[in-house]
Amino acid sequence: QVQLVESGGGLVQAGGSLRLSCAASGRTYSSYIINWYRQAPGKEREFVAAIRWGGGYTNYADSVKGRFTISRDNAKNTVYLQMNSLKPEDTAIYYCTVSGSWGQGTQVTVSS
Repeated sequence: QVQLVESGGGLVQAGGSLRLSCAASGRTYSSYIINWYRQAPGKEREFVAAIRWGGGYTNYADSVKGRFTISRDNAKNTVYLQMNSLKPEDTAIYYCTVSGSWGQGTQVTVSS
């Protein structure tokens, strides 16, 4: 089973940037799809972005297209979520998930 640890969250002003990291340990396969989800207070968890561990596939929610970029560093077993032009509505706990495993989440707060 894969273990995941997110980091990089914090408090940022609207228009700012953050880069989240998702470090994976355990067995991973090139076919694995790593997803970022987020959950805002009082709302359901929603999909943000996804990437195939072996490359050749990315996907984004419409709400973050053009602002967020997902990438991976296979040598470091880490997936990144670069978030630019942040908006207050991006405030949420961000989770990475793969093959049924979830990390503990990292808080992102965007002030107006």
